[in-house]
Amino acid sequence: MQLFAPTFLLFALNLLDALLTIVWVRSGVATEGNQLMAVLLDIGNGPFLAVKIVIGLLAAIVLIRWGKKPMARYGLAIALAVYIGLMGVHVFTGLAAFGVVSNTTIENVTEFHEQVFGLSV
Repeated sequence: MQLFAPTFLLFALNLLDALLTIVWVRSGVATEGNQLMAVLLDIGNGPFLAVKIVIGLLAAIVLIRWGKKPMARYGLAIALAVYIGLMGVHVFTGLAAFGVVSNTTIENVTEFHEQVFGLSV
């Protein structure tokens, strides 16, 4: 099974996530949830973006090189699901930033997320 197209999609979603994160954090709409990446973002946009691109490239190389292994296919499917869900978070953040979604709705969704997944946003 050729994994080039889904691997490229994963890389593109990773890059889009990085760019949207920079926009939301710099505009004061959101904070970076990953503490390691938050430190890089505090240093500057360049280091943050460079690390995100390197991580994406390494993942792409591994997935293309060992794409015939079942573990690579499963891992890619899971990573794509996570990043597609993350794009939903970015859309929701954008809607909140532009006032389309109320603060009450955001609080309800955050509370639901914490109850279901046991993680804070």
